[in-house]
Amino acid sequence: MIDDHQFLEQFVHEQSESAFGELVRRHIDLVYAVALRKVNGDVHLAQDVTQSVFIDLARKARGMPSGVVLPGWLHRHTCFTASNAIRKERRLKTREQTAMELRALDDSSEPPWTQIAPLIDDGLNHLNTDDRHALVLRFLKQQDFRSVGAALGVSEDTAQKRVSRALDKLRGVLAGRGLMLSATALGSMLAAQTIKAAPAGLANGIISASLAASAKSGAGFAVLKFMASAKLQTSAVIALIIASVAVPVVLQQKAAAALGAQMELLRQQTGRIAELTQEQQQLSSSLAAATSGAALAASSAQINELLRLRGEFGLLTGQLQTLRATGTNQPFTRAEVLASMRQVYVDRVDRVKQFFAANPAVAVPELAYMTDHAWLEELEFDRSQYDPDNRKTLSSVRSRAQLDFASSYLWDALRKYGREHSGQFPTDVSLLAPYFKISVDDATLADWTIVPTASLSEKLQVDEPLVITQKAPIDIENDQRIVVGLKFTQSGMPGRDLWSDTAQTK
Repeated sequence: MIDDHQFLEQFVHEQSESAFGELVRRHIDLVYAVALRKVNGDVHLAQDVTQSVFIDLARKARGMPSGVVLPGWLHRHTCFTASNAIRKERRLKTREQTAMELRALDDSSEPPWTQIAPLIDDGLNHLNTDDRHALVLRFLKQQDFRSVGAALGVSEDTAQKRVSRALDKLRGVLAGRGLMLSATALGSMLAAQTIKAAPAGLANGIISASLAASAKSGAGFAVLKFMASAKLQTSAVIALIIASVAVPVVLQQKAAAALGAQMELLRQQTGRIAELTQEQQQLSSSLAAATSGAALAASSAQINELLRLRGEFGLLTGQLQTLRATGTNQPFTRAEVLASMRQVYVDRVDRVKQFFAANPAVAVPELAYMTDHAWLEELEFDRSQYDPDNRKTLSSVRSRAQLDFASSYLWDALRKYGREHSGQFPTDVSLLAPYFKISVDDATLADWTIVPTASLSEKLQVDEPLVITQKAPIDIENDQRIVVGLKFTQSGMPGRDLWSDTAQTK
């Protein structure tokens, strides 16, 4: 699979939302599990810590060393962030009480996980960097020794020895705190207990907030900290509202206080359309100043964002008036505002779906398998200002549909086939039809083909002789290429060189 360094580089150099989103989804369970342990099971505080860690990752990505082991960095930073989130007295009291309970245990019995968990992360932080990275990769990320070795730049055998030595050192650190247990028991507990799945929807809110933080500073970052402390709702609609309203507004030098007040009013169900009107007036003033030469330092991107927000404000106001359908001047309720804003996103999805239906030459069959949530995720940002011909938007949706199909259905069918045929690769994709967990039509499978891995670009090389991939792109400059093997599923970033072995676009 594509390694963390490639996604980091793409995010730093291209500000790629999809690349950062992949990093969040790949490591959110690790960060959340560490945070949950560090805050002694406080679920809400663990979510806040998790969001803060990824906001910091987005802000600090440009200054990270090229060889950083990202899981190790995330583990360390999560521990630091969580420690700052709880009071020192509470930490000391918890540790003292835990130590007393552990010392009271019979030395011949293994202590329960509830007594071990609060000491694991501090114990890891007492190890040197190489040992800590080895254990984080092996147990907290649950990678095999081969993957651990690849991440650390050593052989599989060396990685296994390093993990064994590091585990013994960790056992010694814990023993110094009154925790006596065997290396076998410690390894089993780490493998079975240290991963906790993050709550559904948490990744989406974090991705939006972190991307905003990386692009803004000063007042904008203060707004994001306010959002984090308020424990954001994790539904897809709320995440989309935050992305559409909060991110553009923080571009204004004096809008942070107004935005904070607006969000607070919305959360207390006393929002008023007058607040939105005031924001629109402020944006109009800023735009007039920029175009008249009074704010020549503002970038063209900022001006484009102002124009985009004005357009969406007008659309929102019109929909609110339609929703109210009266001539009264009474303020709009929070429910009316949220219903109207949700309709903005639903309409955006409907427009793209209608375009695909009217232009089947630029559509792919896998679009039929996309969930409503996936559609909203791909279209939550209005790209019209920098994608006037919709090429990137259409490609993004196509690639998401094919990647979701490959990872959720195609890979599963291929592995089932392999298990029933002693690990053999099929000779044709159509042979996988009986193994899908859903009904897949022939037109969908016809777009995929089996090729030798050696024929692909080096960026897509995997340790398997054969893989399944798309036959050809629709947009060779923007469409992602996906490869599916018995062991791996991965995708390459858009680029003509990834399709060099195909004859042409569809």
